[in-house]
Amino acid sequence: MDQPIELKNPKLKDIANSWVDSSAFLFYLSLLVALALVVGGSYGLYTHRYKGKPEVNVPGNTLYTPQYK
Repeated sequence: MDQPIELKNPKLKDIANSWVDSSAFLFYLSLLVALALVVGGSYGLYTHRYKGKPEVNVPGNTLYTPQYK
């Protein structure tokens, strides 16, 4: 009985020896990694976003036109 080629030579399933079979896997893996980086970066920017102008008490003598007592 002839066995399929894949079972006769297990090296054909190796990523280093069968580049054509593994190229689709590597392509989709790289897309998944790129998507994960974009989503993670966007989430990081969203959580550390600028939340508005804070109330700052500025002394009157340090203004552009100082106010003295």
